[in-house]
Amino acid sequence: MPLKSIKPLTRAPLLHVSVQESLRAYIDDNGLKPGTLLPAESELANQLGVSRNSLREGIKALESVGVLESRRGVGIFVKAFSFEPLLDNLAYGLGGALRQIEEVIEIRRTLEVGLIGKTVEKISDEDIAELRATVNSMGEHARRGESFATDDQRFHTLLFRCQNNETLARLIDVFWLAFYKASDFVNLDNVDPVATWRDHAAIVDAIEARDVAEAQRRLDRHYEGISRVIAANKTNSNVGGAQ
Repeated sequence: MPLKSIKPLTRAPLLHVSVQESLRAYIDDNGLKPGTLLPAESELANQLGVSRNSLREGIKALESVGVLESRRGVGIFVKAFSFEPLLDNLAYGLGGALRQIEEVIEIRRTLEVGLIGKTVEKISDEDIAELRATVNSMGEHARRGESFATDDQRFHTLLFRCQNNETLARLIDVFWLAFYKASDFVNLDNVDPVATWRDHAAIVDAIEARDVAEAQRRLDRHYEGISRVIAANKTNSNVGGAQ
């Protein structure tokens, strides 16, 4: 079936914004999948009725938010959805606002504690074994006084993998990365690695015992510890600002 033609612009103000809107509509109207090559720049500019400079400005804006991808000497492609463009700017957006970081953690805490019961019901022995192996890796790092951010992220991903909910998996990644991208503003060295490791081990114990209430309690307790670290940073920041 032939592709639908790109819609011409209907308004002139903020031309690069109009270019973006028309390109988005063209992708949506034709159901273009990630990896699809768009028409050449000259053809797109002609269909839109704009200069190539205006077209390129719109394309660059869509590249910055992860909608398009330009490959030198090849062309412009529809890009697979990703949260990365959002996350790349997240730390800047958070700045030193510890209150916003607290809000991110509170949302993540509510989401995970609320859904852990479904994991307890559905999780396989294989996933529990992977969780246990990840916790053991955390323990090795903790005993050496090292951080284990990669293991931490893997743990929380594994915790909900059995639910086969892609949106949930993305949200968990967003909230996890939001906190760690803000680590310039939160002194994560205040976190006791041994205590954090034990928190995660206790969560796995509860899941393996198929104890929903205990899994919720242990997960909530884990986030309570993170909240205390943020609160301590806030207090220290206030004291420092008052000097």
